[in-house]
Amino acid sequence: MNHEPFEKNSLILLIGILIMVSIGGIVQIAPLYWIDSTIEKVKGMRPYTPLEQAGRDIYIREGCYGCHSQMIRTLRDEVERYGHYSLAAESMYDHPFQWGSKRTGPDLARVGGKYSDQWQADHMINPRSVVPESIMPGYPWLAKTPANIEGTEVRLKTLRAVGVPYTDEMVKTARADFAAQAAPESRAARDLARRYPKAKTVKVDGKQIEGTTELEALIAYLQVLGTLVDFATFDASGPNLR
Repeated sequence: MNHEPFEKNSLILLIGILIMVSIGGIVQIAPLYWIDSTIEKVKGMRPYTPLEQAGRDIYIREGCYGCHSQMIRTLRDEVERYGHYSLAAESMYDHPFQWGSKRTGPDLARVGGKYSDQWQADHMINPRSVVPESIMPGYPWLAKTPANIEGTEVRLKTLRAVGVPYTDEMVKTARADFAAQAAPESRAARDLARRYPKAKTVKVDGKQIEGTTELEALIAYLQVLGTLVDFATFDASGPNLR
């Protein structure tokens, strides 16, 4: 092919570049108009429970994302340290998602179930009581602050408006589910598990106030991270639909 006209005439080169970029853009963008979603659904994923969602709001409010990402890359050292690489589907109900690259502390994408509820509580109140070398600040006030149950239904309705599949039943029982997740022995806790598979109740010793605390809400959120997808059976090359 004779490149001389492109090499000697900048206008022709510019036109050629625009044509090639346009073709590439059309090839990449046009298919998006014929598919419902760019995220493949993965078996096990569900919306957050009301208490988990409240804990996530606290997580964002306190700036935890400033030191902890929730994104495990496909690099060997990351997979060996943190577990299976992160899937887009794991953040499909996150508004906003917590992917990132900042890690003053470890990545938390797979922290759910790694430690007990009490360990998480002790760590949040006084990090150095369980990790002596930690530079994380303590958050003792979370154990003394009631979690805000007001507006729980509105929060779920708002998330449903942007695509999170909360059902009418989930919205109707939002307050009961909120309280049930911090009451392991209650009958409502069993109903919670029916609506939200793999939902774990939170148990923290030595509570200083009645009702559900912000600490319990935050622990509920941390304990669900990375637990919904069964990676023992996950096949990245095949369908993993609900």
